[in-house]
Amino acid sequence: MMHLIDSHCHLNSPLFADCVDRIIADARHNNVMKMVLPGITATDWTSLQGLCELHRGLYWAPGLHPLFLGEESDKHLERLATIVNHSKTVAIGEIGLDFYPPGVDAFIQQRLFEKQLDIALVASLPVILHVRKAHDKVLSTLRRMHFSTGGIVHAFSGSLQQAGQYYDLGFCIGVGGTITYQRATKIRKIVSELPKEALVLETDSPDMPLAGHRGENNQPQYLTEVLTTLAELRNEPEEFTAAYTTRNCEQLLNLNDL
Repeated sequence: MMHLIDSHCHLNSPLFADCVDRIIADARHNNVMKMVLPGITATDWTSLQGLCELHRGLYWAPGLHPLFLGEESDKHLERLATIVNHSKTVAIGEIGLDFYPPGVDAFIQQRLFEKQLDIALVASLPVILHVRKAHDKVLSTLRRMHFSTGGIVHAFSGSLQQAGQYYDLGFCIGVGGTITYQRATKIRKIVSELPKEALVLETDSPDMPLAGHRGENNQPQYLTEVLTTLAELRNEPEEFTAAYTTRNCEQLLNLNDL
């Protein structure tokens, strides 16, 4: 039986408030046995921790998202440095740089990003990256800081060359519902050409709906459809794709012992 890991889903979303138990059960019915829950703001952390303590197979990645700068403060960063010691903390996330919206404060984003990278380094934890219009800046920051614990680049939107540079730095590329759209030719080509060791699966539930589920809330159970598309693009059996994407995620986030 295939066992899949959703490396990025937001089960604490208000959209799932009344049905999270069913969402988790549906995921497991579809062989999604482990799920990683990244943070967005400091106010997320309590609900994320509660879900992960209540349900087996759920792990969290507390962090401060670059577009929610109202949550950035030394107090929050001090708290983050403490909660990373929780037994089900597997990464710091989702963190990074997002220069896509007009008027963002790149300086504050950079400061927040580097402080969270420092926390990850001290804790020997990988990170889950959120990056838009800033891949070269993120890559240069990782190199300058000698970041050595790797992680996952969520919802990757860069070039094949940039993906290769992340892989060389110990990162995997998160493959989600975007590849199910025929028009997404760039990312479909990239995931078909990367080495299998560079790929993990994700949904970003309830966001990033798949081609067959437009207008719906995305769910971890749909990870099987991402798997099917990825296997087709790479011309390989689904069982083979499932095995290595699960193995990559387990090794990267140290899920084997949890």
